[in-house]
Amino acid sequence: MSTDAPPTEAAPGSVPVLEEQPPPRAHRFWSVRRVPAALLALVLLAGAGLLLYDVASVRAGRPGMHWRRVLADDLATRQLDDVVVLVGAAVAIALGVWLLVLACTPGLRAVLPMRRGADPLRAGLRREAVETVLRDRAVAVAGVRSARVRARRHKAAVRAVVHFRELGDVRADLDAAMRDAVEELGLARPPRLSVHVTRSSRKG
Repeated sequence: MSTDAPPTEAAPGSVPVLEEQPPPRAHRFWSVRRVPAALLALVLLAGAGLLLYDVASVRAGRPGMHWRRVLADDLATRQLDDVVVLVGAAVAIALGVWLLVLACTPGLRAVLPMRRGADPLRAGLRREAVETVLRDRAVAVAGVRSARVRARRHKAAVRAVVHFRELGDVRADLDAAMRDAVEELGLARPPRLSVHVTRSSRKG
C-alpha cells in the first residue's frame, strides 16, 4: 500500500506565488583607470614610434641611432649578475606586478556600494558623503560640541567633543545614533563603528 499523497492542484482562480529570491550580492565598483592607461599608452606609443623610426632609418641605408648602438653593445658585454642588469630587471618586474594588480583589482576605494534590490540598478556612496551624514547626526546628539568622522571600507571612526552631560551618557546616545545612521545609509557592508568621546577643554 503506497503512502504517497497525490499532488494538490491549485484552486481555480488562485494567483501563483513565486518564491522570493535573495537580492544579488553588491560588489565594488570597477575603476576605468584612465590616467594609468593613458600614461602607459603614451609610453608604448613613444617607444614604438622611436623604434619604428630607427628601423626605417637603417633600412634607408643610414646608421642607426647612437643610443641604440651603445645600448646594444653595452648589453652584449655585460654579465647577467651585473648590478645594472639586476636593477633593471627588478624595476621591470615591479612595473609588471603593479600593472597586474591594477588589472585584477576593482579600484574606486572611495565609493562604498549600497545594498541591491530586485532591479539591476546599482548605487554607491562616496566616503565624503558617509562622513558628512555621520558628522551631522553626531553633532545633533545632546552634549556634543563638535565631531570628526573618518570613514573607511570596513571601519568608521567617530571622535566627538562634549561640553556638557556625562561622558558615558553622551557616548551611549552617540553610539545609538551612529548605528541608526549607518543602518539608514543602506550600505552593502556596513562599516564597524569606533566611537571616542572626550571632554572639551573650553569653559562656558
